[in-house]
Amino acid sequence: MRPKRILVIDDEEDIREIAQFSLETMGGWEVITAAGGSEGLALALTQAPDVILLDVMMPDMDGPTLFEKLQANIATQHIPVILLTAKVQAAEQRRFVQLGVKAVIAKPFDPMTLATQLAKALNWSL
Repeated sequence: MRPKRILVIDDEEDIREIAQFSLETMGGWEVITAAGGSEGLALALTQAPDVILLDVMMPDMDGPTLFEKLQANIATQHIPVILLTAKVQAAEQRRFVQLGVKAVIAKPFDPMTLATQLAKALNWSL
């Protein structure tokens, strides 16, 4: 059985690198990354990730717009999406959950607990 595949979409290179290292090391998962919404959409279609960690604020296509595109496509609408965001106000988090995302993880996140947060949100075992 192949390890879980996680697609991390974030315009900040350091966030992608930290998330990738954390999830590969602590979770034992395969991680692929994208620097923006368009690239992330293409990878979601071709790489069949088990989950997408998606930044909310990106320059080319923001997270909520990309989430809508993923939901509108039959090939990607089943993929759970967890938002990574610095917008941690309760009202913002409620809005994101109402969109249909699986969970919201606040940035900056703790690399030591990221895999645990993801596993808990998805009911995966570590």
